[in-house]
Amino acid sequence: MSDFKLLPHPDFEGVKKPLVLMILDGVGMYRGEAQGYGGNAFDKARTPVLDALLGGRLTTKLKAHGTAVGMPSDGDMGNSEIGHNALGAGRIFDQGAKLVQKAIESGELFEGKTWKEQVERVKTRKSALHFIGLLSDGNVHSHIEHLLAMISRADREGVEKLFVHPLLDGRDVDETSAHLYLDRLEKHLETFRKNGRSYHIASGGGRMGVTMDRYEADWSIVERGWTTHVKGEGQRFASAMEALESLRKDIPGVIDQDLPPFVIEGPDGGPIGPIVDGDAVIFFNFRGDRAIEISRAFTEENFDAFPRGELPDVLYAGMMEYDGDRHIPPRFLQEPPNIDRTLSEYLVHNGKRQFAISETQKFGHVTYFWNGNNSEKFDENLEDWMEIESDRIRFDKKPEMKAVEITREVIAAISKDYDFIRVNYANGDMVGHTGSLDAAVIAMETVDRCLGDVLDAVKAAGGTLVVTADHGNCDMMWEVNKKTGEVKADAEGRPAAKTAHTLNPVPLMLVTPDEERIGLRDDLDTPGLANVAATLLNLMGYAEPEGYRPGLLTFKV
Repeated sequence: MSDFKLLPHPDFEGVKKPLVLMILDGVGMYRGEAQGYGGNAFDKARTPVLDALLGGRLTTKLKAHGTAVGMPSDGDMGNSEIGHNALGAGRIFDQGAKLVQKAIESGELFEGKTWKEQVERVKTRKSALHFIGLLSDGNVHSHIEHLLAMISRADREGVEKLFVHPLLDGRDVDETSAHLYLDRLEKHLETFRKNGRSYHIASGGGRMGVTMDRYEADWSIVERGWTTHVKGEGQRFASAMEALESLRKDIPGVIDQDLPPFVIEGPDGGPIGPIVDGDAVIFFNFRGDRAIEISRAFTEENFDAFPRGELPDVLYAGMMEYDGDRHIPPRFLQEPPNIDRTLSEYLVHNGKRQFAISETQKFGHVTYFWNGNNSEKFDENLEDWMEIESDRIRFDKKPEMKAVEITREVIAAISKDYDFIRVNYANGDMVGHTGSLDAAVIAMETVDRCLGDVLDAVKAAGGTLVVTADHGNCDMMWEVNKKTGEVKADAEGRPAAKTAHTLNPVPLMLVTPDEERIGLRDDLDTPGLANVAATLLNLMGYAEPEGYRPGLLTFKV
């Protein structure tokens, strides 16, 4: 307990509770009007509440990508997982992409027990090594370079048979760019086939319909992946490129993330590489949320989320441990970041009651990731979590999502005895990922109305509201040429839809009855998401703990 005792702030006794943090997921700040950019859903939407807050005195911008959130370089976009890690931890930790990159470059990953066991199994049994994961260089869930490096290493270590089951992206990269990554992968595999190896693509599909479900929102997605990768059942093609071209022709306008599953046919007319007894499997995504369910299907004996059939005798490993509390999966190649002393842990040790809420799509972010990749509460008596179940439809079909229902519960919580309330509105990110500008505009207008309702309730209670975001997305719904700044066009001459996160900063806005005593610091070098935790503690009357990134505010005595 003494290790978590917070010291009082020397200049500020704290605001009246509740302190409410609103995270507008996927809402970055981009102003491209001068260049004629019309793809910013935030700009196009009618958002009077946000506009007023952005014009307020206690408003600033935060870096939410790259090195500010533990990614390898400032060319790497942020995401909700690492964003919430930084928000909740108050410090910057090297994240999965950076950890894996370092381990591969140094060779440490290949010297680890798990890699050695995977390779030894297939060599001893003369069986196949399988790789399943997202095929792109988005560096959010995975990176193609990690896969190519592992394939090369497998060849060097004498692996004779190897199959890849690529999941097509179109979400963290251009929406119809799968052919670029499949071509790179095929050429890489071909270099080893020329030397006698049996290295092939075996099956795949779009990430949003095959394998990569999260938060148990739709287990049928994982079931399709199981049927495709393990059983080798599904529409067959001579190659992955043929599958891509044929499926695009059959489904006009489909983007990569929504492509149906496909299976590659072998020379005997059957699937070329189903996963069978004796094989070893590596799921090469480093990010955890969309890797947990398929990992459970491979490793749990009493699995009942869908009719899996007989579990093949395979050695399964993840790139990382995707859930450290439930130890999913039991075997993994790279240790995840060890995030300790989170804001939530400090607050419960100092007797503060907390309420966290979001809908299913972001519930794990305001709980598990916020708490430092910890799925358990630090104190059952002081922490309440509420999940509003997300709809199981494409979010451009209902861009309002569950914002209204969440708002109703937040307003109810404001009237209760909570010290700190945190809420995530998923609309800007999840609708932004669909590529529909019109839907993203509706999403932003919905969030703005909900923000207004919450703000009224906070003001009525005499509380304080902090509004921020975890990364950008809906702020750029059209692709832009990085060199010229011009909007890219699709095959029909229309603006090419952008579905990936952006590299733009995010806002931080503060509304409090104590505004006259508070100012913004101007001496911080590139403040980012990791500065928010200390800011919240300062607002509650505490000094930040040792090692935390400094708060963003100044206080008049």
